[in-house]
Amino acid sequence: MTESATALQQTRQWISDFIIKLNICPFAAKPFNDGLIDFQTLDDVDFETLYKKLLTAIDAFHQLDPDKAEAGFLIVTAGLTDFDEYLEMLELLDEAIDESGLRGTFQLASFHPDYCFDGVPEDDPANATNRSPYPMFHIIREESLAEALKSYPEPEKIPERNIELLISLADKTNGGKEGE
Repeated sequence: MTESATALQQTRQWISDFIIKLNICPFAAKPFNDGLIDFQTLDDVDFETLYKKLLTAIDAFHQLDPDKAEAGFLIVTAGLTDFDEYLEMLELLDEAIDESGLRGTFQLASFHPDYCFDGVPEDDPANATNRSPYPMFHIIREESLAEALKSYPEPEKIPERNIELLISLADKTNGGKEGE
């Protein structure tokens, strides 16, 4: 199996078994199950080349019919393994969205195997909400998200609920190991 095929398979499995099963994102199941997520892999280690390819991928996603692709994942199969380098790329891409006039059309969500929220210890279970099998950028159509938010009560509490869930799961896991 190629690295690209492996990355796609692992990402889909992660979305199914973690994001959807634990309801980390209550809006993920429908587009995932309906095949409305565009997945692309990029394997450039060179930062500048990868940046250009990510911009091209975002532009290509922008051209897709929203009825065929509500969201997209740009999965980096080589490169950006360093979390600080990944954050630098995220910042550049976010600036590019502003410069292109696409702010309000898209937003980026960030996922990385070593994701760590600013000011949070690396082993804090809260970090798991944004940890993924590969460095990746999740392109979200704001119109689709706004529509989904209309029918979801108190969406601002989603991050808090996720953190509580992951802490609870970590406590159960740690408790189980201590009792062995």
